[in-house]
Amino acid sequence: MRHRAASLLPAFLLGALWTALPALADFSPERLERLDTFLDSYVEQGRLPGAVLQVTHDGETVYHRAAGFRDMEAGAPMKPDTIFRIASMSKAVISAAVMVLQEQGALVIGQPVGDFLPEFAATTVAVPRKDEGYDVVDAERPITIRDLLTHTAGIGYGYGPAAEAWQAAGLQHWYFGHREEPIRETVRRIAAMPMDAQPGEAFVYGYNTDILGAVVEAASGQPLDAFLQTEIFAPLGMDDTSFYLPATKTDRLAVVYSGNEVGHLALADAGTPFHGQGHYVDGPRTSFSGGAGLLSTTGDYTRFLEAMRRGGPVLGRKSVELMTVNHLPAGLASLQPGAGFGLGFAVVSDLGAWGQPGSVGEFSWGGAYHTRYWVDPAEELTVVYMTQVLPAQGLDDFGKVRALIYQALE
Repeated sequence: MRHRAASLLPAFLLGALWTALPALADFSPERLERLDTFLDSYVEQGRLPGAVLQVTHDGETVYHRAAGFRDMEAGAPMKPDTIFRIASMSKAVISAAVMVLQEQGALVIGQPVGDFLPEFAATTVAVPRKDEGYDVVDAERPITIRDLLTHTAGIGYGYGPAAEAWQAAGLQHWYFGHREEPIRETVRRIAAMPMDAQPGEAFVYGYNTDILGAVVEAASGQPLDAFLQTEIFAPLGMDDTSFYLPATKTDRLAVVYSGNEVGHLALADAGTPFHGQGHYVDGPRTSFSGGAGLLSTTGDYTRFLEAMRRGGPVLGRKSVELMTVNHLPAGLASLQPGAGFGLGFAVVSDLGAWGQPGSVGEFSWGGAYHTRYWVDPAEELTVVYMTQVLPAQGLDDFGKVRALIYQALE
């Protein structure tokens, strides 16, 4: 399949899909060309179907390029405005929405979640026994909004000590697009489950941001999609960001491929646990998953990140400062060495342990469909990289893209 699709476009066209860019202040054009070579080589080798990379420095986009194919079978080229499933990159957007509500006086992040979602006033925790099984005990304190923002509420994706109960309740995994129930009802059922840890005692990555989406609805009195449109998407000109795809944009959505072996891409099927192409075009269009449900483009997401970096117009400077420092207590570690966790994303605190080019204070995260972003305030640098490979076993493109961007800084 890879060779058939690659033959449909001449090699020079794979590297020619650029948007018009300004002068490359502080970047070496010659060194940036190494990104062209890298992206084209990974397409040619069948490691990636295609990708879009956007690099912004000091508010100016210095690199915005599409390589390879949006749809390999159809021979449709990737374009700079291709739309991607961004999965957990949705979390930063919902976290920002929570901070918007704090700025509006509708909540403070130290409040108990139960003030907005009554079923969270008293929750339980599954404690593993030494032999087998678990005991269910009461949570020692209420879960707060800040716990959800930092993934310290003890709430996972249903794979903890009480995994069988979560599975039986249909509450394992992170995908919501196929559900016919509103996110508020799903969250109500999550509250009744035994959690993985006591609030504040562990970093547990999971449904926290989906619950925040329900908090946003309760605090604002609006559906989550409407609130995001009014308060974030419209002010920033994010015209291609939504939970489900309008019919007029279906020809811009990237196809999902699976990469179980390096160099062997196959069309992702609808089998569990990855849901194939997902229900972003056809389906109930009922569940607004704040944790993993958004679609976007590199351009739209760059607008969002640049607003975060600059501290406006959606959020004030002090809110962004609060979001972009480590909130994990001493002794708690996030999923990435050298990084703590802010309000919705990882924050680099130890460059040596981080082990990659970058700066202390960088904030970043990614999505299950193999998308990635980071903002390096010290270098005034914003990077958004999107492709669609799930699973993406053996892919090493994230680290190489990062290294090639930093080596081009003068």
